[in-house]
Amino acid sequence: MWRVLLLGLLLLSPAVWSAIEVHSFNDPALQQRYQTLTWELRCPKCQNQNIADSDAGIAKDLRDQVVRLLNEGATDQEIKEFMVARYGDFVLYRPKVDSRTWLLWFGPFLVLGLGGMVVWIFARRHRRQQVNKLSAQERERLQQLLDSQKE
Repeated sequence: MWRVLLLGLLLLSPAVWSAIEVHSFNDPALQQRYQTLTWELRCPKCQNQNIADSDAGIAKDLRDQVVRLLNEGATDQEIKEFMVARYGDFVLYRPKVDSRTWLLWFGPFLVLGLGGMVVWIFARRHRRQQVNKLSAQERERLQQLLDSQKE
C-alpha cells in the first residue's frame, strides 16, 4: 500500500513532468556551437541565468531561435546580433564595450576606487583626531620616540 502512495506522490512531483528538450544536429561542430551560444546568451526573464539552464518559456524560444539560425547557416556573430536587436545588450553576458556599456564594464572599478578613497580619508582623519587628543606632554614623548627611530 505504501509503495502505491509513494509512486503517486512521485508522479505528482513537478520534476517528473518537466520536459527535457533535445536538439540534435547532424554536424558535431553545429552541436558545439549551439552549446556555446546557449551558454553565452542570458535569459531575459531569469536575470542571471543563461538560456541553456533556464526553464523559462522565453529561454526555450531563444534556444529554438538559435537552432533555427544555426540550421540556416548564420554565424555566431550574426546570431548574437539578432538576439541583441530583439532583446538588447542585456542578452549577452559579455556585451561590447561602447559608449552605452562603459559604466557596466568599468563601474565596479570606479566604485571600488571611490570606496578606497573614502576609507583612506576617514582613516587619516581618525588618526589626526587621535593625535590631537594627546596632551602636550604626550605629544612631546611621541615626538621623542619618532625622532629616536629616525636615528
